[in-house]
Amino acid sequence: MTLDHVKYFAVPLPEDIQRQEDAGFFQKARELINQRLSGPVPQALRERLELELLRIPQLEGEYPFSYEQALHMLTEEIRDFTKAEFDALMDENQLDWIYREGKPYFVRHFHENLRKVRHPVTQRLIVPDDPKAAQKQQDVLNENMRYMKEHGQTAYRFRIRSELKILEDKVPGAPITVHLPIPNAGPQVRNIQLHHMSPNGIVAPEESASRTVCFQKNLEEGDVFFVEYSYENHLTYVEPDPELASPQQPSFCLEEQAPHILFTPLIRSLCQEIVGDETNPIRKAKLIYDYLTSHVRYSFVRRYSTIVNIPEYAAVNQKGDCGVQAILFVTLCRCCGVPARWQSGLFAAPYAIDGHDWAQFYVEPYGWLYADLSFGGSAYRLGNEERRQFYFGNLDPFRMPANLAFQHEFMPPKKHMRRDPTDNQYGECEYEDHPLLFHEYQCTHTILELEQII
Repeated sequence: MTLDHVKYFAVPLPEDIQRQEDAGFFQKARELINQRLSGPVPQALRERLELELLRIPQLEGEYPFSYEQALHMLTEEIRDFTKAEFDALMDENQLDWIYREGKPYFVRHFHENLRKVRHPVTQRLIVPDDPKAAQKQQDVLNENMRYMKEHGQTAYRFRIRSELKILEDKVPGAPITVHLPIPNAGPQVRNIQLHHMSPNGIVAPEESASRTVCFQKNLEEGDVFFVEYSYENHLTYVEPDPELASPQQPSFCLEEQAPHILFTPLIRSLCQEIVGDETNPIRKAKLIYDYLTSHVRYSFVRRYSTIVNIPEYAAVNQKGDCGVQAILFVTLCRCCGVPARWQSGLFAAPYAIDGHDWAQFYVEPYGWLYADLSFGGSAYRLGNEERRQFYFGNLDPFRMPANLAFQHEFMPPKKHMRRDPTDNQYGECEYEDHPLLFHEYQCTHTILELEQII
Protein backbone atom coordinates (compact mmCIF):
# COMPACT_ATOMS: atom_id res chain seq x y z
CA MET A 1 0.00 0.00 0.00
CA THR A 2 1.54 3.30 -1.15
CA LEU A 3 1.02 7.03 -0.78
CA ASP A 4 -1.57 7.02 -3.57
CA HIS A 5 -3.92 5.00 -1.34
CA VAL A 6 -4.11 7.70 1.36
CA LYS A 7 -6.95 9.42 -0.51
CA TYR A 8 -9.26 6.60 0.58
CA PHE A 9 -9.28 7.98 4.12
CA ALA A 10 -12.02 10.21 2.74
CA VAL A 11 -14.28 7.12 2.60
CA PRO A 12 -16.25 6.69 5.86
CA LEU A 13 -16.02 3.54 7.94
CA PRO A 14 -19.05 1.25 8.32
CA GLU A 15 -21.03 2.27 11.39
CA ASP A 16 -20.48 -0.94 13.35
CA ILE A 17 -16.70 -0.62 12.98
CA GLN A 18 -16.81 3.08 13.83
CA ARG A 19 -18.81 2.39 17.00
CA GLN A 20 -16.22 -0.13 18.20
CA GLU A 21 -13.38 2.31 17.55
CA ASP A 22 -15.17 5.19 19.27
CA ALA A 23 -15.48 3.03 22.40
CA GLY A 24 -11.87 1.93 22.09
CA PHE A 25 -12.51 -1.71 21.31
CA PHE A 26 -9.85 -1.87 18.63
CA GLN A 27 -9.40 -5.63 18.58
CA LYS A 28 -13.11 -6.06 17.87
CA ALA A 29 -12.83 -3.39 15.16
CA ARG A 30 -10.02 -5.39 13.54
CA GLU A 31 -12.13 -8.53 13.60
CA LEU A 32 -15.03 -6.72 11.93
CA ILE A 33 -12.72 -5.22 9.31
CA ASN A 34 -11.25 -8.61 8.43
CA GLN A 35 -14.74 -10.06 8.30
CA ARG A 36 -15.79 -7.38 5.79
CA LEU A 37 -12.65 -7.85 3.73
CA SER A 38 -13.34 -11.58 3.43
CA GLY A 39 -16.46 -10.84 1.39
CA PRO A 40 -17.43 -8.64 -1.56
CA VAL A 41 -17.19 -4.88 -0.81
CA PRO A 42 -16.81 -1.83 -3.08
CA GLN A 43 -13.17 -1.30 -4.02
CA ALA A 44 -13.00 2.16 -2.41
CA LEU A 45 -14.31 0.73 0.87
CA ARG A 46 -11.83 -2.15 0.65
CA GLU A 47 -8.98 0.35 0.31
CA ARG A 48 -10.33 2.28 3.31
CA LEU A 49 -10.61 -0.82 5.48
CA GLU A 50 -7.06 -1.88 4.61
CA LEU A 51 -5.85 1.59 5.55
CA GLU A 52 -7.67 1.31 8.86
CA LEU A 53 -5.80 -1.88 9.70
CA LEU A 54 -2.60 0.15 9.38
CA ARG A 55 -4.01 3.12 11.29
CA ILE A 56 -5.35 1.30 14.37
CA PRO A 57 -1.98 0.20 15.88
CA GLN A 58 -0.59 3.70 15.33
CA LEU A 59 -3.63 5.23 17.01
CA GLU A 60 -3.35 2.89 20.00
CA GLY A 61 0.35 3.69 20.31
CA GLU A 62 -0.34 7.41 20.44
CA TYR A 63 -2.37 7.09 23.67
CA PRO A 64 -0.27 5.10 26.18
CA PHE A 65 -1.33 6.63 29.53
CA SER A 66 -4.37 5.53 31.52
CA TYR A 67 -6.42 8.04 33.52
CA GLU A 68 -4.62 7.05 36.73
CA GLN A 69 -1.17 7.26 35.12
CA ALA A 70 -1.86 10.66 33.56
CA LEU A 71 -3.23 12.09 36.81
CA HIS A 72 -0.19 10.81 38.70
CA MET A 73 2.18 12.35 36.16
CA LEU A 74 0.65 15.79 36.62
CA THR A 75 0.60 15.53 40.42
CA GLU A 76 4.33 14.79 40.18
CA GLU A 77 4.94 17.86 37.97
CA ILE A 78 2.51 20.47 39.35
CA ARG A 79 2.38 21.54 42.98
CA ASP A 80 -0.91 20.73 44.77
CA PHE A 81 -2.50 19.48 41.55
CA THR A 82 -5.91 17.86 42.15
CA LYS A 83 -8.19 15.37 40.45
CA ALA A 84 -10.81 18.12 40.10
CA GLU A 85 -8.33 20.21 38.12
CA PHE A 86 -7.52 17.20 35.96
CA ASP A 87 -11.20 16.62 35.17
CA ALA A 88 -11.62 20.34 34.42
CA LEU A 89 -8.75 20.18 31.93
CA MET A 90 -10.51 17.27 30.23
CA ASP A 91 -13.76 19.25 30.04
CA GLU A 92 -11.87 22.24 28.57
CA ASN A 93 -10.42 19.97 25.85
CA GLN A 94 -6.92 20.77 27.10
CA LEU A 95 -6.03 17.07 27.35
CA ASP A 96 -6.16 14.88 24.27
CA TRP A 97 -7.55 11.41 25.00
CA ILE A 98 -9.46 8.50 23.46
CA TYR A 99 -11.20 5.41 24.77
CA ARG A 100 -9.25 2.15 24.89
CA GLU A 101 -11.35 -0.80 25.98
CA GLY A 102 -13.96 1.69 27.18
CA LYS A 103 -11.54 3.64 29.40
CA PRO A 104 -9.85 7.01 28.73
CA TYR A 105 -6.21 6.96 27.67
CA PHE A 106 -4.14 10.11 27.09
CA VAL A 107 -1.89 11.13 24.23
CA ARG A 108 1.86 10.62 24.71
CA HIS A 109 2.67 14.35 25.08
CA PHE A 110 -0.43 15.57 26.95
CA HIS A 111 1.63 16.98 29.84
CA GLU A 112 4.16 18.69 27.56
CA ASN A 113 1.30 20.44 25.82
CA LEU A 114 0.33 22.29 29.00
CA ARG A 115 3.84 23.71 29.16
CA LYS A 116 3.84 24.60 25.46
CA VAL A 117 0.66 26.67 25.69
CA ARG A 118 1.63 28.10 29.11
CA HIS A 119 -1.60 26.96 30.71
CA PRO A 120 -2.17 28.72 34.10
CA VAL A 121 -1.60 25.48 36.03
CA THR A 122 2.01 25.49 34.82
CA GLN A 123 2.67 28.50 37.05
CA ARG A 124 2.86 25.87 39.81
CA LEU A 125 5.42 23.63 38.13
CA ILE A 126 7.65 21.98 40.70
CA VAL A 127 10.56 22.32 38.26
CA PRO A 128 9.79 25.49 36.28
CA ASP A 129 10.87 25.98 32.70
CA ASP A 130 13.98 28.11 32.25
CA PRO A 131 12.74 31.69 31.69
CA LYS A 132 16.08 32.65 30.12
CA ALA A 133 15.65 30.01 27.40
CA ALA A 134 12.15 31.26 26.60
CA GLN A 135 13.36 34.85 26.50
CA LYS A 136 16.22 33.92 24.17
CA GLN A 137 13.71 32.53 21.68
CA GLN A 138 11.72 35.74 21.77
CA ASP A 139 14.85 37.87 21.44
CA VAL A 140 16.10 35.94 18.39
CA LEU A 141 12.75 36.21 16.57
CA ASN A 142 12.23 39.88 17.46
CA GLU A 143 15.76 40.84 16.47
CA ASN A 144 15.40 39.08 13.12
CA MET A 145 12.10 40.87 12.48
CA ARG A 146 13.67 44.27 13.25
CA TYR A 147 16.70 43.48 11.09
CA MET A 148 14.62 42.44 8.08
CA LYS A 149 12.43 45.53 8.35
CA GLU A 150 15.46 47.79 8.58
CA HIS A 151 17.60 46.16 5.87
CA GLY A 152 14.86 44.76 3.64
CA GLN A 153 16.43 41.30 3.54
CA THR A 154 18.51 38.74 5.36
CA ALA A 155 20.40 35.54 4.61
CA TYR A 156 21.98 32.77 6.65
CA ARG A 157 24.30 29.89 5.82
CA PHE A 158 23.65 26.56 7.55
CA ARG A 159 25.50 23.30 7.86
CA ILE A 160 23.42 20.44 9.27
CA ARG A 161 24.03 16.76 9.92
CA SER A 162 21.13 14.29 10.00
CA GLU A 163 21.51 10.75 11.35
CA LEU A 164 19.13 7.81 11.47
CA LYS A 165 19.59 4.65 13.52
CA ILE A 166 17.41 1.52 13.59
CA LEU A 167 16.28 0.75 17.15
CA GLU A 168 14.41 -2.51 16.72
CA ASP A 169 16.05 -5.92 17.02
CA LYS A 170 16.35 -7.14 13.42
CA VAL A 171 18.39 -9.98 11.95
CA PRO A 172 21.49 -8.49 10.26
CA GLY A 173 21.49 -8.73 6.50
CA ALA A 174 17.86 -7.73 5.96
CA PRO A 175 17.47 -5.37 2.96
CA ILE A 176 16.44 -1.93 4.18
CA THR A 177 15.54 1.37 2.48
CA VAL A 178 16.03 4.69 4.31
CA HIS A 179 14.99 8.18 3.18
CA LEU A 180 16.45 11.25 4.93
CA PRO A 181 15.22 14.80 4.21
CA ILE A 182 17.57 17.32 2.58
CA PRO A 183 17.00 20.89 1.32
CA ASN A 184 15.22 21.43 -1.96
CA ALA A 185 15.77 24.37 -4.26
CA GLY A 186 12.72 26.29 -3.08
CA PRO A 187 12.29 29.99 -3.69
CA GLN A 188 14.56 31.03 -0.81
CA VAL A 189 17.31 28.39 -0.91
CA ARG A 190 20.65 28.74 -2.68
CA ASN A 191 24.01 26.97 -2.90
CA ILE A 192 22.98 23.55 -1.65
CA GLN A 193 25.98 21.29 -1.07
CA LEU A 194 26.10 17.70 0.14
CA HIS A 195 29.41 17.22 1.97
CA HIS A 196 29.29 13.72 3.47
CA MET A 197 26.81 10.86 3.50
CA SER A 198 26.54 7.13 4.01
CA PRO A 199 27.74 5.08 1.01
CA ASN A 200 25.58 4.64 -2.10
CA GLY A 201 23.12 7.43 -1.38
CA ILE A 202 20.59 8.17 -4.12
CA VAL A 203 20.12 11.94 -4.15
CA ALA A 204 16.82 13.32 -5.47
CA PRO A 205 17.02 16.31 -7.86
CA GLU A 206 17.18 19.72 -6.20
CA GLU A 207 13.75 20.68 -7.51
CA SER A 208 12.05 17.64 -5.93
CA ALA A 209 8.93 18.68 -4.06
CA SER A 210 9.78 16.30 -1.20
CA ARG A 211 13.52 15.96 -1.45
CA THR A 212 15.48 13.13 0.14
CA VAL A 213 18.67 11.13 -0.02
CA CYS A 214 17.84 7.43 -0.17
CA PHE A 215 19.99 4.55 1.08
CA GLN A 216 19.35 0.94 0.10
CA LYS A 217 21.48 -1.82 1.58
CA ASN A 218 21.51 -4.95 3.71
CA LEU A 219 21.34 -3.83 7.32
CA GLU A 220 24.40 -4.47 9.44
CA GLU A 221 24.66 -4.22 13.21
CA GLY A 222 25.53 -0.68 14.30
CA ASP A 223 24.54 0.93 10.99
CA VAL A 224 23.98 4.70 11.17
CA PHE A 225 22.63 6.40 8.05
CA PHE A 226 23.73 10.02 7.77
CA VAL A 227 23.97 13.03 5.50
CA GLU A 228 25.78 16.31 6.10
CA TYR A 229 24.79 19.29 3.96
CA SER A 230 24.98 23.06 3.76
CA TYR A 231 22.79 25.68 2.12
CA GLU A 232 21.93 29.37 2.19
CA ASN A 233 18.51 30.75 3.04
CA HIS A 234 17.77 34.18 1.50
CA LEU A 235 14.65 36.17 2.38
CA THR A 236 13.32 39.58 1.34
CA TYR A 237 11.01 41.58 3.58
CA VAL A 238 7.64 42.47 2.09
CA GLU A 239 4.55 44.32 3.27
CA PRO A 240 1.75 42.95 1.08
CA ASP A 241 -0.39 45.86 -0.11
CA PRO A 242 -3.92 44.89 -1.21
CA GLU A 243 -4.04 47.92 -3.49
CA LEU A 244 -1.18 46.49 -5.55
CA ALA A 245 -2.81 43.12 -6.18
CA SER A 246 -3.21 42.51 -9.91
CA PRO A 247 -6.72 42.17 -11.39
CA GLN A 248 -5.72 38.85 -12.96
CA GLN A 249 -4.57 36.11 -10.62
CA PRO A 250 -3.26 32.60 -11.48
CA SER A 251 -5.31 29.42 -11.28
CA PHE A 252 -2.68 26.92 -10.04
CA CYS A 253 -2.58 25.40 -6.53
CA LEU A 254 -6.34 25.68 -6.14
CA GLU A 255 -7.26 22.01 -6.40
CA GLU A 256 -8.55 19.63 -3.78
CA GLN A 257 -6.34 16.75 -2.65
CA ALA A 258 -8.02 13.91 -0.78
CA PRO A 259 -8.23 13.06 2.02
CA HIS A 260 -7.27 16.37 3.64
CA ILE A 261 -7.57 19.30 1.24
CA LEU A 262 -11.28 18.94 0.55
CA PHE A 263 -13.91 21.66 0.26
CA THR A 264 -16.38 19.98 2.57
CA PRO A 265 -19.56 21.73 3.77
CA LEU A 266 -17.73 22.67 6.99
CA ILE A 267 -14.76 24.17 5.11
CA ARG A 268 -17.02 26.06 2.69
CA SER A 269 -19.11 27.43 5.53
CA LEU A 270 -16.07 28.50 7.57
CA CYS A 271 -14.51 30.07 4.49
CA GLN A 272 -17.65 32.10 3.85
CA GLU A 273 -17.84 33.11 7.51
CA ILE A 274 -14.25 34.37 7.49
CA VAL A 275 -13.93 35.87 4.01
CA GLY A 276 -17.50 36.93 3.27
CA ASP A 277 -17.80 38.98 0.09
CA GLU A 278 -14.14 40.04 -0.01
CA THR A 279 -12.63 39.71 -3.50
CA ASN A 280 -9.09 41.04 -3.02
CA PRO A 281 -6.73 38.03 -2.73
CA ILE A 282 -4.41 39.63 -0.18
CA ARG A 283 -7.29 40.66 2.04
CA LYS A 284 -8.84 37.19 1.74
CA ALA A 285 -5.60 35.50 2.81
CA LYS A 286 -5.16 38.05 5.61
CA LEU A 287 -8.68 37.48 6.94
CA ILE A 288 -7.98 33.75 7.07
CA TYR A 289 -4.60 34.31 8.73
CA ASP A 290 -6.03 36.67 11.35
CA TYR A 291 -8.86 34.26 12.15
CA LEU A 292 -6.64 31.21 12.53
CA THR A 293 -3.95 32.94 14.60
CA SER A 294 -6.58 34.28 17.00
CA HIS A 295 -9.08 31.38 17.11
CA VAL A 296 -7.11 28.14 16.65
CA ARG A 297 -5.21 27.37 19.85
CA TYR A 298 -1.75 25.85 19.47
CA SER A 299 -1.75 22.26 20.66
CA PHE A 300 0.37 19.20 20.08
CA VAL A 301 -1.68 16.55 18.31
CA ARG A 302 -1.34 12.87 17.60
CA ARG A 303 0.55 11.68 14.52
CA TYR A 304 -0.91 13.04 11.31
CA SER A 305 -1.17 9.49 9.94
CA THR A 306 -3.96 8.83 12.47
CA ILE A 307 -6.09 11.90 11.57
CA VAL A 308 -8.40 11.20 8.63
CA ASN A 309 -9.03 14.89 7.74
CA ILE A 310 -6.55 17.32 9.25
CA PRO A 311 -8.17 20.67 8.27
CA GLU A 312 -11.56 19.57 9.60
CA TYR A 313 -9.88 18.36 12.79
CA ALA A 314 -8.49 21.88 13.29
CA ALA A 315 -11.74 23.62 12.35
CA VAL A 316 -13.91 21.46 14.62
CA ASN A 317 -11.59 21.35 17.63
CA GLN A 318 -10.23 24.89 17.20
CA LYS A 319 -6.74 23.61 18.01
CA GLY A 320 -3.70 22.13 16.31
CA ASP A 321 0.05 22.28 15.92
CA CYS A 322 2.05 24.01 13.18
CA GLY A 323 1.17 21.58 10.39
CA VAL A 324 -2.49 21.28 11.34
CA GLN A 325 -2.85 25.05 11.27
CA ALA A 326 -0.85 25.38 8.04
CA ILE A 327 -2.93 22.87 6.08
CA LEU A 328 -6.16 24.46 7.31
CA PHE A 329 -4.84 27.80 5.99
CA VAL A 330 -3.95 26.21 2.65
CA THR A 331 -7.38 24.57 2.37
CA LEU A 332 -9.30 27.75 3.22
CA CYS A 333 -7.19 29.83 0.82
CA ARG A 334 -7.78 27.40 -2.03
CA CYS A 335 -11.48 27.23 -1.20
CA CYS A 336 -11.81 30.99 -1.67
CA GLY A 337 -9.65 31.10 -4.81
CA VAL A 338 -6.24 32.10 -3.42
CA PRO A 339 -3.46 29.74 -4.59
CA ALA A 340 -1.73 28.18 -1.59
CA ARG A 341 0.68 25.36 -0.88
CA TRP A 342 2.57 23.59 1.86
CA GLN A 343 6.17 24.09 2.89
CA SER A 344 7.97 22.27 5.67
CA GLY A 345 11.22 20.83 6.91
CA LEU A 346 13.21 22.01 9.91
CA PHE A 347 13.27 25.08 12.12
CA ALA A 348 17.01 25.58 12.65
CA ALA A 349 17.69 28.50 14.99
CA PRO A 350 20.54 29.42 17.35
CA TYR A 351 18.56 27.91 20.23
CA ALA A 352 16.92 24.80 18.70
CA ILE A 353 16.43 22.55 15.70
CA ASP A 354 13.17 20.70 15.21
CA GLY A 355 10.58 19.76 12.60
CA HIS A 356 8.28 22.56 11.47
CA ASP A 357 5.51 23.25 8.93
CA TRP A 358 4.26 26.51 7.42
CA ALA A 359 2.39 27.70 4.33
CA GLN A 360 2.72 29.84 1.23
CA PHE A 361 0.11 31.73 -0.75
CA TYR A 362 0.46 33.30 -4.19
CA VAL A 363 -0.61 36.80 -5.22
CA GLU A 364 0.44 38.71 -8.31
CA PRO A 365 2.61 40.78 -8.52
CA TYR A 366 4.33 39.53 -5.35
CA GLY A 367 4.56 35.85 -6.22
CA TRP A 368 4.82 33.33 -3.39
CA LEU A 369 4.40 34.84 0.08
CA TYR A 370 4.72 33.10 3.44
CA ALA A 371 2.31 32.49 6.28
CA ASP A 372 3.48 30.85 9.50
CA LEU A 373 0.29 30.28 11.46
CA SER A 374 1.82 28.83 14.61
CA PHE A 375 4.48 31.54 14.93
CA GLY A 376 1.83 34.18 14.25
CA GLY A 377 -0.49 32.59 16.80
CA SER A 378 2.29 32.46 19.39
CA ALA A 379 2.96 36.17 18.89
CA TYR A 380 -0.77 36.86 19.25
CA ARG A 381 -0.92 35.00 22.59
CA LEU A 382 2.12 36.96 23.82
CA GLY A 383 0.54 40.27 22.79
CA ASN A 384 3.24 40.91 20.17
CA GLU A 385 1.04 42.22 17.37
CA GLU A 386 3.97 43.47 15.32
CA ARG A 387 5.46 40.00 15.11
CA ARG A 388 2.08 38.47 14.44
CA GLN A 389 1.70 40.69 11.37
CA PHE A 390 5.29 39.98 10.29
CA TYR A 391 4.51 36.28 9.78
CA PHE A 392 1.83 37.16 7.25
CA GLY A 393 3.89 37.56 4.09
CA ASN A 394 7.27 36.93 5.72
CA LEU A 395 9.32 34.21 7.30
CA ASP A 396 12.39 34.16 9.51
CA PRO A 397 15.50 32.66 7.88
CA PHE A 398 15.88 29.81 10.38
CA ARG A 399 14.40 27.17 8.10
CA MET A 400 15.48 24.12 6.14
CA PRO A 401 12.73 23.58 3.56
CA ALA A 402 12.65 19.97 2.40
CA ASN A 403 9.02 19.79 1.25
CA LEU A 404 7.31 22.15 -1.18
CA ALA A 405 4.17 20.04 -1.49
CA PHE A 406 1.78 18.20 0.78
CA GLN A 407 1.49 14.42 0.51
CA HIS A 408 4.11 14.15 -2.25
CA GLU A 409 5.97 10.99 -3.28
CA PHE A 410 9.71 10.53 -2.79
CA MET A 411 12.26 9.80 -5.51
CA PRO A 412 12.82 6.87 -5.53
CA PRO A 413 9.36 6.09 -4.08
CA LYS A 414 8.75 3.99 -1.01
CA LYS A 415 7.25 0.54 -1.48
CA HIS A 416 5.05 0.64 1.63
CA MET A 417 2.90 3.25 3.33
CA ARG A 418 4.90 6.00 5.00
CA ARG A 419 4.74 6.59 8.73
CA ASP A 420 3.95 10.24 7.86
CA PRO A 421 2.14 10.51 4.51
CA THR A 422 1.98 14.32 4.71
CA ASP A 423 5.69 15.14 4.36
CA ASN A 424 9.14 14.13 5.65
CA GLN A 425 11.09 15.68 8.51
CA TYR A 426 12.49 12.74 10.47
CA GLY A 427 13.13 10.14 7.82
CA GLU A 428 11.34 7.03 6.64
CA CYS A 429 12.47 3.38 6.76
CA GLU A 430 11.16 0.12 5.37
CA TYR A 431 12.15 -3.51 4.93
CA GLU A 432 11.11 -5.57 1.93
CA ASP A 433 7.94 -6.78 3.65
CA HIS A 434 6.88 -3.89 5.92
CA PRO A 435 7.55 -0.26 6.90
CA LEU A 436 9.04 0.77 10.23
CA LEU A 437 6.99 2.79 12.71
CA PHE A 438 8.11 5.80 14.76
CA HIS A 439 9.34 3.84 17.77
CA GLU A 440 11.47 1.49 15.65
CA TYR A 441 14.08 4.05 14.58
CA GLN A 442 15.50 7.38 15.66
CA CYS A 443 16.44 10.41 13.57
CA THR A 444 18.42 13.35 14.95
CA HIS A 445 19.41 16.66 13.37
CA THR A 446 22.40 18.72 14.52
CA ILE A 447 23.37 22.24 13.50
CA LEU A 448 27.10 22.30 12.80
CA GLU A 449 27.32 25.86 11.50
CA LEU A 450 24.91 28.80 11.48
CA GLU A 451 26.15 32.13 10.13
CA GLN A 452 24.44 35.31 9.02
CA ILE A 453 25.80 36.38 5.64
CA ILE A 454 23.51 39.34 4.80
